[in-house]
Amino acid sequence: MDSLNSIAIVVTHNRCNLLKRCLKSLQSQSIKLSDILVIDNGSTDGTKDLLNKFDIKVIHQENLGSAGGWHTGLKYALDNGFEAAWLMDDDGYPDQKAYEILKNNFTKNTACISSVLISENDNSKFVFPFPILDTKGFPKLAIKKRNIISRREFDLLSKEERYPWVHLFNGALISINTVKKIGNVNKDYFLYGDEVDYFFRLRTSGKVFSISKALHFHPEASKRPFTKAKIFYFLRNSIINYKKYYNYKFLRCTLGIFHILFIVIQRNNFKILLSLLIGKDRKIFYSSIYQGITGKLGLNNELGQ
Repeated sequence: MDSLNSIAIVVTHNRCNLLKRCLKSLQSQSIKLSDILVIDNGSTDGTKDLLNKFDIKVIHQENLGSAGGWHTGLKYALDNGFEAAWLMDDDGYPDQKAYEILKNNFTKNTACISSVLISENDNSKFVFPFPILDTKGFPKLAIKKRNIISRREFDLLSKEERYPWVHLFNGALISINTVKKIGNVNKDYFLYGDEVDYFFRLRTSGKVFSISKALHFHPEASKRPFTKAKIFYFLRNSIINYKKYYNYKFLRCTLGIFHILFIVIQRNNFKILLSLLIGKDRKIFYSSIYQGITGKLGLNNELGQ
């Protein structure tokens, strides 16, 4: 599109140094954005002082989780007449030409076009792999090859350097007209799953795809330990989304439970795993499964938030 009234929206919580890097990258884009907005989710680490040094829009709010942050950001874009919103977390940052490439490939039929999320230390690999899709557009259930982990594989499997899957909120440019049709992000997800829910909702309204030439750099995330809150919301919200949107619902829910246990062993330790299964944290684990099966969203006050 020749002209596109776009706002970049960054949600942040206690990542002052990484946020600074992201904002500098936004201000250094090859073509200028209409505006930049930061949603500060109750940061206590000097983020407010940092934001005072930038000529950007800022909304400070209590920590409403990632979902609450995106909800606030998209509401601002809706209320202020923007045509598109470029959404990203605070820990990643866009390549200098990322917005220009996304804008040039954005059409009236586009619901969402996204950058590809690559490792800042190894630009040949994705931080979050792309699923290999079946003929109906669902991630394949396979024993061997299930994911696209490198840019080379992406180019081999994509058509015209595009792939019909996105990792939302990491450099995704979303049509505000589409937001008007499908509604805002569901803030009741709080953490995790909000991006999956919104991806499937976006897909009902227009074209949704990632484009290989638009790059978004991100720290390695595969070894980050999971907090109890992240374990709860990841499992609960994954089960809810499997039931709501996917095929082979029961199988995916079952595999999802084993997947989170594998993540805990890999990123935390065996002691935490035992605590979840039979120890003091078992209520968190089994409650997340029950709430996922019954479709109960919202903030879990038992986690002390």
